[in-house]
Amino acid sequence: MRACGVPNFARLFGMPNFDDGSTIDRASVTPDERASDTPGGKPERGLWRLLGPAFVAAVAYVDPGNVAANLTAGAKYGYLLVWVLVVSNAMAVLIQYLSAKLGLVTGKSLPELLGLRLRTGGRRAFWVQAEVIAAATDVAEVIGGAIALNLLFGIPLWWGGLITGAISMVLLAIHSRRGQQPFEFVIIGLLAVIAFGFLAGLFVSDVTWADAAAGLLPRFQGSETVLLAASMLGATVMPHAIYLHSALARDRHRSQGMPDAPVEANHDHTRRLLRANRWDVGVSLVIAGTVNIAMLLLAAASLRGVAGTDTIEGAHAAIESALGPGIAVIFAVGLLASGLAATSVGAYAGAVIMGGLIHRRIPLLTRRLVTLIPALILLAIGTNPTRALVMSQVVLSLGIPFALIPLVRLTGSRSVMGLFVNPRPTQAIAWLVVAAIVALNVALVVITFSG
Repeated sequence: MRACGVPNFARLFGMPNFDDGSTIDRASVTPDERASDTPGGKPERGLWRLLGPAFVAAVAYVDPGNVAANLTAGAKYGYLLVWVLVVSNAMAVLIQYLSAKLGLVTGKSLPELLGLRLRTGGRRAFWVQAEVIAAATDVAEVIGGAIALNLLFGIPLWWGGLITGAISMVLLAIHSRRGQQPFEFVIIGLLAVIAFGFLAGLFVSDVTWADAAAGLLPRFQGSETVLLAASMLGATVMPHAIYLHSALARDRHRSQGMPDAPVEANHDHTRRLLRANRWDVGVSLVIAGTVNIAMLLLAAASLRGVAGTDTIEGAHAAIESALGPGIAVIFAVGLLASGLAATSVGAYAGAVIMGGLIHRRIPLLTRRLVTLIPALILLAIGTNPTRALVMSQVVLSLGIPFALIPLVRLTGSRSVMGLFVNPRPTQAIAWLVVAAIVALNVALVVITFSG
């Protein structure tokens, strides 16, 4: 069967050629990898019906940490770091596809596969660092929601953080009681609000497109731009989204798996699901990447040189002054939607990490209550919220290799992936991405400790 309408980058992202008459070896496919089609049933019609998991993961790419990092970069350095967002988003497309592919082919999430391979001590240590990353994520999301509520309604930050946490519990309750797909619909709706909130200002900003194009040339201007680039990378390539997406894709598409389904049906159905996931990842991350770039362009065009724009509150005030109160309100609504959606997804990711690595599960709502505490403490002691957002993204950047290196190794292993192992070009590009991220993190550590 010929895969009509597949993008040209299909094979690069791991789709083998099934038109050459090759057959799949029954021994290379475990019973867990069988089709989610019931025997004799019709396959799902329309790839669009298979979209959704990547949109949930994509919310992590437009969270309040992105807002802080992108606005700071644009307000301080204009269009200089546009290239960081473009490169980071291209990396994210590959990484998230590999994560979804791992879950679909193996029937296990990335944390579960790591939990099966690591010894007890290593497994627990890995879990601790992953939980630190999840906590840093949650700090950014809750603080972002608190700032948005303060901008819209004048609610004090601590109370805003508490309200953000409470609303996120309602969103998680939808997942717990209604299942994954209704949760996906809610998150996609919030993603649409986020996109509108952050794109609206761009249409009334006087962007210098020639300078924006010049920002595609990779370069830095001093150590602070390296720190900002690491923050932007940490806000764009999210470790918890890497862990989560493998579980999202698996749970969405394999929940009705039939262990006695024919291998040939699994062969065709897995190919169809991988094709759908390429579209899912591509569309969702193009939207997320466009929103991120729009934020930086807005800051570069309207906020550069304006006093006080090193904070989200100051940037909001500057947007109101330069573009009008309507755009400022829309921006704040987008920020609120970002915080609410991202904190719900972050709590979900934390549950996936814990269940896979230490084989313990606690209710999502209980976890939400516990992980809310660090953000509320930071808000209560008067920590600069925008600075906390930016530094949380730096912490996230340091956690990327711990998620990315195992992902690339596992998806490049024939013993794990069978016929769906990464092709050599894909594997080579993936390792280049790893090398670039590790190099940036080394530079980040050197800059941080050298002052």
